[in-house]
Amino acid sequence: MADGGQDMEAEVKTLPHNIEAEQALLGALLVNNEVYDRIASIVNDSHFFDPVHARIYEKAAARITKNMLVSPVTLKAFFEDDEGLKELGGAAYLARLAGASISLFAAKDYAQQIYDLALRRDLIAIGQDISGKAASVEVDKEPDEQIVEAEQSLYLLGEKGKSESGFQSFLLAVTSAVDAANAAYKRDGKLSGISTGLADMDKKLGGLHNSDLLILAGRPSMGKTSLATNIAYNIAKTYKKGIKQDGTEGAINGGVVGFFSLEMSADQLAARILSEAARIPSHKIRSGDLDESDFRRFVEAAKELEKCPLFIDDTAALPISTLAARARRLKRRHGLDVLVIDYLQLIRPASAKDSRVNEVSEITQGLKAIAKELNIPVIALSQLSRAVESRDDKRPMLSDLRESGSIEQDADVVMFVYREDYYKEREKPGEHDIDKMLAWQDEMQQVMGKAEVIVGKQRHGPIGTIDLSFEAEFTKFGNLAKPYQQGGGSDFS
Repeated sequence: MADGGQDMEAEVKTLPHNIEAEQALLGALLVNNEVYDRIASIVNDSHFFDPVHARIYEKAAARITKNMLVSPVTLKAFFEDDEGLKELGGAAYLARLAGASISLFAAKDYAQQIYDLALRRDLIAIGQDISGKAASVEVDKEPDEQIVEAEQSLYLLGEKGKSESGFQSFLLAVTSAVDAANAAYKRDGKLSGISTGLADMDKKLGGLHNSDLLILAGRPSMGKTSLATNIAYNIAKTYKKGIKQDGTEGAINGGVVGFFSLEMSADQLAARILSEAARIPSHKIRSGDLDESDFRRFVEAAKELEKCPLFIDDTAALPISTLAARARRLKRRHGLDVLVIDYLQLIRPASAKDSRVNEVSEITQGLKAIAKELNIPVIALSQLSRAVESRDDKRPMLSDLRESGSIEQDADVVMFVYREDYYKEREKPGEHDIDKMLAWQDEMQQVMGKAEVIVGKQRHGPIGTIDLSFEAEFTKFGNLAKPYQQGGGSDFS
């Protein structure tokens, strides 16, 4: 047992650290409290190797943020009963730290080294965890799952500089909220989120917000995929890179879009987007029935699309864990601002469950976790049950969602696509009944080329209906001009 204890102690001592750098930095902080402003964004107490140093820094930071003096004398009272500090010499150790202080300008370099060494220790811990799990053969842990877990740990370490974020102060959360509101105030359209390119939808949702899970549901042929591809294309084509409000580099307009097309191939999806961009009916593109002007528009649209940061993965029946791993990889390599999944019911759970409801619950929780982890909006399409078809009013509602409990619970926004002309077209009377035919034609004229997006749930905003235009031949949704707007009709710009 004694040997085991010695081995563990030796292993701890060999972990990367620099006690002298920690002492010098703390000394500088005790002599000049202004040092804290230079180093606060680089290190926190968890980055210190020595637990006593971590406690000293934590107490010093707490006092400085309250505009209170930090010195060996003011800190002494807080460490009267600290056994670790007593072993190092008690209050006299605080005075020795102050004596070992460094210049104000060198503090940032020392802080960076302490942070880098902490990052190395985290990497070693992750490596040991991977090694330990790989060595233990467990029936319920497949190697593929372990790879996904390891990738997630490394991703979080790379993105956030630490393996777990833990609690954050309310002050920090409030500051972030004020920054977001300020950015929205300054941005065109006064949006706090990413613009969908559809004015009325942006107005209702305030744009697409980071860490939100949005469910876009509808019956077959309502245009779910069309609306999702329209939004994806609108975001990708307006992408502009620059320095964001927080000082980091990223999308200042539009965004990089990841599209998981589990039902349709990448070629089919690209043809849809090209049809919309070039304003050529998709059936003409499929059959090659293009005249010279059509083909010219088609080539020009294709050239424009080449520049769009829109990435498509058309792998069928992806498990939720693999989907998350691929989304992380995309963000790491190319950036990722919006993720679209077509559609939710085609994702596989990580492991088989006893019921479909539990499987869907795992999938929706996984999608919400991706949204929070990558800090992006996730749009997931969903099928609706056939209950809609048996009602006179076929407008969908929350209870029509398949396995609705978990979807409704985990989603921040639930929207339904509804086109009345689809159902009205199927009510066409016989040619012999002139009166009915005239009435039907009048009704068709009123609903033709119009669509509704019904917001059934919105955690942070109002519910209601968004009116859009819909051009079936180009599978394109657009902004619908209101009767009081100049010119009337539909705005397909």
